[in-house]
Amino acid sequence: MDLSSIEIFLAVASDRSVTKAAKAVGRVPSNVTTRIQQLEEDLGVSLFSRDGKKMTLTREGETFLAYANRLMALALEARQAVRPVAPSGTLRVGTMESTAASRLPAALTQFNRMWPDVSLHLTMGASRDLARAVVADALDCALIARLPKAMRGEDEGFDAELRGLEIEPVFVEELLIVLPPGHPAIKSAADLRVGAIAALEPGCTYRRIAENWARKSSALPTSELGSYHAILASVATGNAAGVMPRSVLDLMPLPTPVQTHQLGPIETLLVYRKNDRPSAFHAFHEVLGAGKGRDIRLATN
Repeated sequence: MDLSSIEIFLAVASDRSVTKAAKAVGRVPSNVTTRIQQLEEDLGVSLFSRDGKKMTLTREGETFLAYANRLMALALEARQAVRPVAPSGTLRVGTMESTAASRLPAALTQFNRMWPDVSLHLTMGASRDLARAVVADALDCALIARLPKAMRGEDEGFDAELRGLEIEPVFVEELLIVLPPGHPAIKSAADLRVGAIAALEPGCTYRRIAENWARKSSALPTSELGSYHAILASVATGNAAGVMPRSVLDLMPLPTPVQTHQLGPIETLLVYRKNDRPSAFHAFHEVLGAGKGRDIRLATN
């Protein structure tokens, strides 16, 4: 068992696909398959159940996942510990509210443990506002969401702003339409039995994706709310369908089960200026696992 095999395992566990995982770790699919098989032989268990091209963790795979994340986190900490110069100063990070809630707590805990001399300032906002703040040097970096390629033509101005920045995938979110309790399953917005789509402010990429989806088969208005908790409360009343990533929904207490409809995978991107980055940025970049293009879960113990 080596760290490269563990990294490949984490990529497959996150993407549930050998092809996608191979792209994330920069290998050919056949090599990923071989490394997973070798890891399973080494451990003496099946880590994945295979259903066509879909790879789902077995019970043993779920158990190993926790240890794999801890091993990768310890390896990162060991590399950082032997570096002769530790980062310091201030790092200004922008993030979407959803990312701050579901993805950053573990990463920031580890970052603070490894680099206590860095003062990290967190700013939350909509993707467009955060990207502009990075361009204007009001932030050192930001975690944002970008419209899917099929919708890019609707926001050429935003794409033009991003061309001056470095862009790296960090997480992949499953964007959902959350339906009220008891609402039947849907295939399109035409099947919705609510009066509105509940979403965050207009600069929110997730909102724009949902509005584009709804326009194809309905004329539902958007109900603008200030937080995901408020969105879920509106859904609970039965008056609206909410927009949020699954990682956020999984954090919220649900008194009754709710139906969801998938809008597709959306990448969370780390954007930063090509030059003039503080030394602390490189440490933050590495802790996030930027460029991996997959869901990285960092150990917190």
